[in-house]
Amino acid sequence: QVQLVESGGGLVQPGGSLRLSCAVSGSIFRINTMGWYRQAPGKQRELVASITSRGSTNYADSVKGRFAISRDNAKNTVYLQMNSLEPEDTAVYYCNLVQWGVGTYDYWGQGTQVTVSS
Repeated sequence: QVQLVESGGGLVQPGGSLRLSCAVSGSIFRINTMGWYRQAPGKQRELVASITSRGSTNYADSVKGRFAISRDNAKNTVYLQMNSLEPEDTAVYYCNLVQWGVGTYDYWGQGTQVTVSS
């Protein structure tokens, strides 16, 4: 059973920074992609950033230059460093793991709230 546990959300002022962490436990395949998604009230869930097991990254245009995704494979943990936060970044942030074996396996964390407000 694969479990993803996020941490690091909270309340921050505009222009501030937060670092989200997602620890993954269970059966993890060698080839996988980990990512962060977010969902604001009344909006669809959207991709924020992703990183493959080889370290290739992808970012939403709205966060390029402000957010950075990284992973520590030894700790099975993915991070999202968020800088220059804006009120529009307010959302519940979800960690995601997709891995490929016999089939495709998709896992989600429970989410962590990020609120950017003065």
